[in-house]
This record gives sequence, structure tokens and C-alpha cells, in this order.
Amino acid sequence: MSARVKICGLTRPEDIDGAVQFGADALGLVFYEPSPRSVSLDQAAELAKRVPAFMSVVGLFVNPSRQEVEAVLERVPLDLLQFHGDESADFCASFGRRWIKAIRVRKPGQIEAAFEEFHNASGLLVDAWDPDRYGGTGKSFNWDLIPDYRPLPIILAGGLSSDNVFAAVKQVKPWAVDVSGGVEQGKGIKDIQKISHFIKEVHRVCKTD
Repeated sequence: MSARVKICGLTRPEDIDGAVQFGADALGLVFYEPSPRSVSLDQAAELAKRVPAFMSVVGLFVNPSRQEVEAVLERVPLDLLQFHGDESADFCASFGRRWIKAIRVRKPGQIEAAFEEFHNASGLLVDAWDPDRYGGTGKSFNWDLIPDYRPLPIILAGGLSSDNVFAAVKQVKPWAVDVSGGVEQGKGIKDIQKISHFIKEVHRVCKTD
């Protein structure tokens, strides 16, 4: 089975349409104002209307207040919450929605500890460490730090593009891959051909196994 693909940081209707057309499994909307890929509630509500059945809409948050998350949920039909900051497991689970937790990997044992701490999550997203930024760094990390034993589905992120995602999926065998900058022509502006090529490379792994 091929790894699933999430295209994150979508800001334009045409990029939603392109990701849908080329077979993305999940679409990510960023609710973190410092990010150049952040969307307003009005934008997000309009973008979500374009998403057809059987595709997931994921809302990305970074250290939000409870009120911020609830305000989004009132307006945007999210299927999954993604917490990309320093949120506790109790906070992540408190909205009655499925959720995934992102961690920024920089040392051995960190992923194993996160499996235990966030055991009620629907998946663990592993991203590159950066002291100042919560994701969207364009950097990868040492995939050898990802253990073979995985009590939660692993979602691989960090510096992925069509140039390296085939090798990443072959080596890591993740449940899913998450890409943002690697399919862009500018911050928050996706490149439809890059999306197409990225997804084809992920699916090509299944054909070679």
C-alpha cells in the first residue's frame, strides 16, 4: 500500500483544486498567524467548501488557546486537528476530535518518548528540529532516528520534495508524508506541477516494491 499524502499550507482555491485533482489524501490549513501560509477563518471556510467527500481537511495549530481552536471549529469543518507546538496530550484530546501531534526531532529516543506521551493521538508527525520555527523549515532530519516499532502511525515531514520523497518512503515506510514548501513556487503559493510530481513519486514506491 502506498503512503498517504498530505499537502499542507494551502491558501488558494486553485491549489486546493490541484491537490484534489492529483490525488492528495489530506489537505492542510494553517491557523498560526506568524506563518506565511496562515489563513483567516473566512479563507479557510471558503477553501473547505471545495473539498470533496472522502478527503480530509486538517487544521494546523501552534500553541493555540482553547478559544482559538474552538473559533476555528465553529466555522471550518475540520476532520483532524494537528498540533505543532508544545501542547500537552490532555489539551490536544480535549476537543473531542481526532488529532495528531507533531514533534521536532533532534535526538535519539525522542520519538519513542512521544509515542508514550501522545498515545491517544491518531498519529505522530515527525519533523525537523529548528530552535525558532515550528515546522515549515524546509529541512530534513536523520531518518535513522525513526524506530521500527511504531505504536502510532508515523507521518514523515521535513524537507520533502519530489527529489527525495521516493527515497524517504522506501527507507522510512511511513503511514503518510506531509509536504508544504517542497511543492511551492512561493510561500503559501503552491505549484500544481510540483504537487503532481510529488504524489506520483510517492505512488511509484508501491509499484517498485
